[in-house]
Amino acid sequence: MDLPNIDTAITRKTSRGMIGEVSYSGVTSFARCKYTKDLNGVDVAITGIPFDVSVTHRGGSRFGPRQIRELSTMLAWDAPYGWPINPFEAMNIIDYGDCPFDHGKLQLAPAAIENHIKTILDAGAAAVSMGGDHYTTLPNLRAHAAKHGPLSVIQFDAHSDTWVDPDPERIDHGTFMYHAIQEELVAPERSVQVGIRTHNSDTQGFNTIDAPEVHEFGAVRAAKRIKEIVGDNKVYLTFDIDGLDPGFAPGTGTPVFGGLTSGQVALMFRNIAGIKLVGGDVVEVSPAYDTTGATAVAGSQILLEILCLLANK
Repeated sequence: MDLPNIDTAITRKTSRGMIGEVSYSGVTSFARCKYTKDLNGVDVAITGIPFDVSVTHRGGSRFGPRQIRELSTMLAWDAPYGWPINPFEAMNIIDYGDCPFDHGKLQLAPAAIENHIKTILDAGAAAVSMGGDHYTTLPNLRAHAAKHGPLSVIQFDAHSDTWVDPDPERIDHGTFMYHAIQEELVAPERSVQVGIRTHNSDTQGFNTIDAPEVHEFGAVRAAKRIKEIVGDNKVYLTFDIDGLDPGFAPGTGTPVFGGLTSGQVALMFRNIAGIKLVGGDVVEVSPAYDTTGATAVAGSQILLEILCLLANK
């Protein structure tokens, strides 16, 4: 009798897990992808950024990458529902592990994250990351803009994160997008924030599709507008898990009532297929505030949807 496969994330020859692997045992890589530092021939490298010192309310998202990986093992069972192309068959996807940085020298962390992502991009792979707090998107954008030029950004979020901040060295998850615009990493007029439901009088030129608009007019219409805004620009997609309503994702640092549903998000993703996506991230998953694991399930599924967008260009 053959025994179930376990730990093949670090021993297999192929880049993806196998249906026969049990979800509750063995080494946890994202969706049972091969865990490796070898970027040769890789199309997409998934990486964790366990950094959460910039939060303004509840911390804990440094543990997000680990739990997202753990809950993603179920994703190795079958092809993604609702997509014509399976990204694990269309692309060589690996789990590249986590970004290393010195927690005793936090001022050096932004450069460490940027260089970590640059290593992936310089190898010719796309980088998809798991936070960590939303500040981690800024060094991500620096690395991507260095390769691709100013980007269109699709930002799912309860907050705009464009608060004016005169200090470019400040590490804050509420001001990172302001700095991204000031550094000309982002083309705000060709970018859009989706799911917003908190006040900010200065969106720095971003287009906005707030949560009430999605609720009133529907996800498909919102997706059509997203595609119109970004057009044929190269796109970076960042998903703050608090873009979802706390009923779907309670495990986050700054939950806000009245958010998007998981069904709305799935519809929007599947109706923006064809955008020129070059990279993305899922951030702000804080496992300690959700004993059910539902938030990490959502995070792992959203990361899978990003992979599907990369495969279905």
